[in-house]
Amino acid sequence: MTGSPVDPIRLGLYRDMVRARYFEQRVYDLFMEGIVKGTTHLGLGQEAVAAGYAAAMRSDDMTFCTYRGHNHTLLRGAPMGALIGEMAGRSIGICGGKGGSMHLTDVTKGAMGSYAIVGAHLPIAAGAAWAAQLRGTGQVSVCFFGDGTTNIGAFHEAVNLAAVWRLPVVFVCENNIYMEYTPISAVTPVQHPAADRAAAYGLEPLIVDGNDADAVYAMAVDTIERARRGDGPSLVEAKTYRHKGHSRADPGKYRPQEEVDAWLAYDPIPIYRARLTGEGVDPTALDSIEAAAATEVEDATQQVRNSPPPDPATLTTDMWVDGGSAWRN
Repeated sequence: MTGSPVDPIRLGLYRDMVRARYFEQRVYDLFMEGIVKGTTHLGLGQEAVAAGYAAAMRSDDMTFCTYRGHNHTLLRGAPMGALIGEMAGRSIGICGGKGGSMHLTDVTKGAMGSYAIVGAHLPIAAGAAWAAQLRGTGQVSVCFFGDGTTNIGAFHEAVNLAAVWRLPVVFVCENNIYMEYTPISAVTPVQHPAADRAAAYGLEPLIVDGNDADAVYAMAVDTIERARRGDGPSLVEAKTYRHKGHSRADPGKYRPQEEVDAWLAYDPIPIYRARLTGEGVDPTALDSIEAAAATEVEDATQQVRNSPPPDPATLTTDMWVDGGSAWRN
C-alpha cells in the first residue's frame, strides 16, 4: 500500500531540514577529528527556521545571517562540499578556505554573508533592501539573528529605519533562549525580546513556533510577500532551541537538564516526519530523502579530504575591491 501524495513544498521542507541536520552533524564530527579548524557555532535543532524561509524566498532574494548561519547558507543553494571545505580551511572552500565557519558567503545564491559581529548585519540587510526598493527589483532581504541581538543598538537602528522607509526586509529573530551563556530573560525586561518591541516601530508583534516547519513556512510566505508588495518590513520572533552549546568551546552546562530534555523531545525533524507519515505519506519516501542526504554528506566529506589547503600565493587576494592589496603601498 502506497502513501498519499504530499505537497512537494512540504516534502522539500523535510528534505532541507534533514540535509541541514546531517551536514552540521558531520561538521561536528570533523571538528572533533581536527579537520574543521577554529570553532563552530552549530544550528542543530534550529533547522525549521532556515528551511521554512529558504522555501519561501525567490532565487534573487537576499539572506543575511550570523555566525550560526551554516544552515541558512546551505539551504539557499551553496554547495555542501564548499561549505565544509571553508570550515576546514581547504582550497575547495566557498571563500577559498580563508573565511572559515563564521564567514560563509555565496552571493551567486543570494547568501550575502555570515557576520561574526553581533548585530552588524542588520543595517546591511536594510541597506540592501533600500537598494532593491530604489531599483524596483522586487527583491526582499531576510535577516536572521539571535535573541541577544535585540539588545544591540544596530537592531533598533535598522528596524526603525526600515519601518520609516517601508523597506522590503524581514527581520527574523531566532530566539533560542540564550545569548551565548546568559538567558535572554535575565537581561531583557520583556517576555518576547523581539516581538514585544515591534510596536515601538509601528510593526505587528509576530511570534512563530520555530520548530514547526509548516508554521515557519506560512509565516515566511506572508512576511516576504508583504515586503515584496511594498507594505514594509516585518519583525518575526521564532521560538527555537539549539541542541549544543553556544560554540564548540561551550559544553552548555548552564542549561537545566530538564529544559534540554524537553526541547530535545521537541526536535523539529522527527516531529515533521511523524506529521507527514500521520497524514499518509509513505515512510519509504522519507527514508529515501534521508539516504540521499547521507550520500550527499559523504560525497562532500570526501571532496574536502581530497582538497589541499589554499595556495600561499592567494593570501593577499580577495581582500579588497580590486582583488589585491597593492594599492595600499
